[in-house]
Amino acid sequence: MLQKLRDGTSGWVATGIIVLLMIPFLFVIDQSYLGGMGANNVAQVKAPPKWWEGAPKWWPVSKLWEHREVGVDEFRQRFEQERMRQRQEQGEAFDSREFESVENKRRVLDRLIDEKVLELAAGRAGVSVGDATVAEYIASIPAFQVDGKFDLSRYQLALAAQVPAQTPKQFEQLVRQSLQQGLIPDSLATSAFLTDAEFDRIVRLSAEKRDLEVALLPAPAEDTAAVDDAAIQAWYEAHPGDFKRPEAVTIEYVEVDASQLPAPAPADEATLRSRFEEERARFAEPEQRLASHILVRVAPGADEATRKAAEEKARRLAAEAQAPGADFAALARANSEDPGSRDGGGDLGWVERGMMVAPFEEALFSMQPGEVRGPVQTDFGWHVLQLRELKQGAQVGFEQVREELAREQAQADRERAYSELTGRLTDLVYQNPSALAPAAEQVGLQVQKLGPFTRADTIGIGASPEVKKAAFSEAMIEDGTASDPIQLGPDRSVVIRVVEHVPERARPLEEVRDQVVAAIRADRQHQAAEAAADALVARLRTGEALSAIAAADGLEVRPLPGLPRGVPVPSPEANRVIFAAQPEGEGKPVAGRFAMPDQRQAVFVVSAVHPGDPAELEPGQRTQFRNQLQQIQGSDSAEEYVRAMRKRFDVIVEESQL
Repeated sequence: MLQKLRDGTSGWVATGIIVLLMIPFLFVIDQSYLGGMGANNVAQVKAPPKWWEGAPKWWPVSKLWEHREVGVDEFRQRFEQERMRQRQEQGEAFDSREFESVENKRRVLDRLIDEKVLELAAGRAGVSVGDATVAEYIASIPAFQVDGKFDLSRYQLALAAQVPAQTPKQFEQLVRQSLQQGLIPDSLATSAFLTDAEFDRIVRLSAEKRDLEVALLPAPAEDTAAVDDAAIQAWYEAHPGDFKRPEAVTIEYVEVDASQLPAPAPADEATLRSRFEEERARFAEPEQRLASHILVRVAPGADEATRKAAEEKARRLAAEAQAPGADFAALARANSEDPGSRDGGGDLGWVERGMMVAPFEEALFSMQPGEVRGPVQTDFGWHVLQLRELKQGAQVGFEQVREELAREQAQADRERAYSELTGRLTDLVYQNPSALAPAAEQVGLQVQKLGPFTRADTIGIGASPEVKKAAFSEAMIEDGTASDPIQLGPDRSVVIRVVEHVPERARPLEEVRDQVVAAIRADRQHQAAEAAADALVARLRTGEALSAIAAADGLEVRPLPGLPRGVPVPSPEANRVIFAAQPEGEGKPVAGRFAMPDQRQAVFVVSAVHPGDPAELEPGQRTQFRNQLQQIQGSDSAEEYVRAMRKRFDVIVEESQL
């Protein structure tokens, strides 16, 4: 029997059957295993293998493609960083609702995608960044410098303060990756150049001035002519987006606000003293040690011989520093490889616990004033330490901090009460998510109602982007169930439920008839103004003088001699139109029209064109302007490189993850 089964499952027929049975299972495998998007990615950049640029995208050949993913967490972190940057830049003018737009999210995502594109392109081009380049770049960052020089302790403190905290190795890898991504586009940007002929042509164009006359036409008479039903119907059907009632929701909600809760009872003496004992270290001035060091640097990945040589050098320096009458500062200036402290004789300033890496700190805080110790090994290499002075810590007494402890305890009790109330409300809502009243009644809170309101409205809690996002989410609208607690601010949250949803819909013609008529008349008035201006321009192009036309029609002519290109006169758009106008033929005037900000039409005639003169530029101005143009050209070249690489690769975006 077994032999028959074995015979039956061998051969090409059986193999074909097994392959056919396997095919459905391929569609339930997480696509991330096959080089697909995966469930936790917002976007993916894929490139064919270098040795097969024309490789098709279909599976299983697609497994040969290289790929980089933009994860959900990576996107969220970058989006929040951009939010913080814009809030800091704009101050009170920052609009959190506007920031949450899809356009903003795509803008942030596009930058991340470009980074992944550059990462792939750099790897395929064989770009690498050495340790010395990474170290030099880090040392040049102002945030890690003291008095313009790299400071090791400042560097370590800055990395520890990051959220989440970073180790030097992690940060160095991040810098290496960033430098690798930017090497090619930066090289393109810095290698741009202009020939003398190109530069002179740009100067002639950019510094061009024009002499012209402008006549402002009167606003056309108000259109009061009748609008027939056919025109109204046609306009209404041609502009459906202008006459829509926006989507709206009505919600019920329960708000938990710590500031509205009863004040907690004052903490008793025993509680405050217990808190003081638990946090005694917080009320102690830390021990400080005035330290200097000599660093013999060892590069990551150095071979054993190099490490041994560095250790021996540090040991020799330690012996010299321990000799009677030795000048530690002079030894540091001559031998230390720490650029941040070397010129200062190895001075690291006052050091507290937690400021240095563990081996360094362990050695330093076990030394006596005046002692020299070494070599001490860290990730940076070998150190020779000198403890110059010691400041003992001091403990602050209970009575000195009693009021501070009382305030903190009251705040902690208030937060605890808020947290417990929010937790109880959430648990009760989860038991019956289709109604808020039963849960609110049990915890002593009120159910409130808001709406109907639209996405553009800013009423009550509906002004919160988080509330609005939840209220207009498809899941809450369809299910009618309560949301998770939504944070409105510190110790303030709300649970909402959509009780009514009105989808976006066209307003009936009968309701917007007057608006349609007004729009038609405004359009006819605008067309009449343009037609009148076009008629005057046609007369000007046949050779009639603007002054004669203006006198006949009662128009005022205003000369604009020497109008420079790019100056917002009479308006930015008008300046662009004036300098875009070109003669239609030999001897014909350059004439045209433009709309003023109030939508009135103006006509103009250019009587003379004065190209810029490159000879008028001083040597310093010429050099500065040329450098600016080359920077612009270089920036354009770098951007074009990124666009070209992006076209070569396959970019997939999961819009639902934004």
